[in-house]
Parts: sequence; structure tokens; C-alpha cells
Amino acid sequence: MSILIDANTRVIVQGITGRDGSFHARQMMDYGTRIVAGVTPGKGGQEIHGVPVFNTVAEAAQATGADASVVYVPARFVKDALLEVAASPLRLVVCITEGVPVLDALEALEALRAAGKRLIGPNCPGLICPAACKIGIMPGHIHTPGRIGVISRSGTLTYEIVQVLTDAGLGQSTCIGIGGDAVIGSRFVDLLELFEQDPETDAVVLVGEIGGQDEVAAARYYQEKMTKPVVAFMAGLTAPPGRRMGHAGALVGGADDTAAAKIEKLEAAGIPVARLISQVPGLLPKL
Repeated sequence: MSILIDANTRVIVQGITGRDGSFHARQMMDYGTRIVAGVTPGKGGQEIHGVPVFNTVAEAAQATGADASVVYVPARFVKDALLEVAASPLRLVVCITEGVPVLDALEALEALRAAGKRLIGPNCPGLICPAACKIGIMPGHIHTPGRIGVISRSGTLTYEIVQVLTDAGLGQSTCIGIGGDAVIGSRFVDLLELFEQDPETDAVVLVGEIGGQDEVAAARYYQEKMTKPVVAFMAGLTAPPGRRMGHAGALVGGADDTAAAKIEKLEAAGIPVARLISQVPGLLPKL
């Protein structure tokens, strides 16, 4: 079992006729993901990799019975793409695009939440249920089916954590890159709740970084509501205050936003924190 997606998930690719959308649609299909439609306004009626292209998400969803979408459109078009999802029957949208204007992200997120949809991203690598479904850009070959959930603010650190888990014989149930922007659709707390409810996830690895208070909220949630073990890795111990480190959300605005402060609060809540990625498997209990 997994959270959010599985082998039956039917996926629309918004921006499938573009360079990135076309390339990653092929990669997802090769992994086994059920890509049932693409959407590019004005290019309906075409086919990409044998996948029919529609002008709107509503048309694509009605024709194919899709329940999820992935967005590979330029940043200036992301708000419109997400608003289409909000007005559709889809339940999940994953936004890969980076550089989305903050106000656009806020408006789209408000509309999606009001419509009961879940957003992963923007500026994220997506999510994967190993050997069943991949929605995004992560390298599928390093993932292996298992019982460890992974939630990460960083794309590349997600891959590194997954690789050490796989090398240690610890497969994954679902791995999710939530994105590094200041405004994102799903945060640690939102997904920890789903993993806690998943009978086939035994433990969760949380990968945090400097900026914001999401890790602190996750520590509080773990302490108050979780029964499953959680371990963490925190990037940015040497990051200087006031300097953004790669992600728009990875900015130390105060003493509580530093990696050291977050590590202290995670450990105080009972979550072991690895200082090196290679230490993560050793912190997980013998399951």
C-alpha cells in the first residue's frame, strides 16, 4: 500500500507537448505510471507517445477518468494550470515547476483547498510508490518497495536518502518531495498524518532544511499524535544567517529557523536526527 498514489492512479500531464513534459511523461510511462492524457491549450487532438492531448483538464478528465495531474508548464502559466485542476474532478495535482510567483501560488492553493484537492509542490520532484507509480522527476531505479515513508523538502537529498535506505535493504512505501518554496501545498504535518494511518508504513524519514518552522510543527505533531517512529536529517548546519540556500523557503529569518535550533526541537520531541545521511538507516528501529 502507499499514500496518495498507487498502481491504479490515472495521470494527466499538463504541458505534455513541451520539452520537459514530453521527456518526463515518457520516463513515467516507462516506470509503469498510467499516463492517460496530456493537456496543452490549443493543441488538443494531437498525440505524444501515444497519449491523447486535450485542450483543457476538464476535457481530459471527462474522457479518461483521470484522478491526478502533474504540471510541467512555465512558471507564468502555473496558476491557470492549477486553477483548471481546482475546477475539475481530479483529487491530486503535483507541480514540478520552480519559480512560481508567490501570489500566484497563494491564489491557486486557496482555490485547490476550497475544492478539496491536494497539491504537492510547487518546485518539487514529485512522489513515487516504488514499482507501482511515479509522478514527477525522481530517478525510479534507486527506489525499492518496502515499509519506510520518506518526506523531504529537498529533491536531491530525497534521492540520497532513498539510495542509502535501498543500499541498507530498507524499501520505501511512498517517497514525497514536498518542495522548497515558501508557499507549498502539502507540508510535513499533512503527510505525517497520512503515513501514521497507512497500515503498510512502519516508520518515516523526514528530511528538513533551514528556513520556516515546518520541522518544529512536525516535531510537535509527532510528540502529540504519532505512534510510528520518525527519524530525521537536517540540511544546512553551516548555512550563514540571512542567506538563501537554493530554495526560496530555505532562508534563516531568525534564530528559530536555523538547522541547529530545529535539530534541538526534533530531538527534544523524541525524533533522532542524523548528522550524516549515511547514519539514517542506523537510526531506524529494527522493523
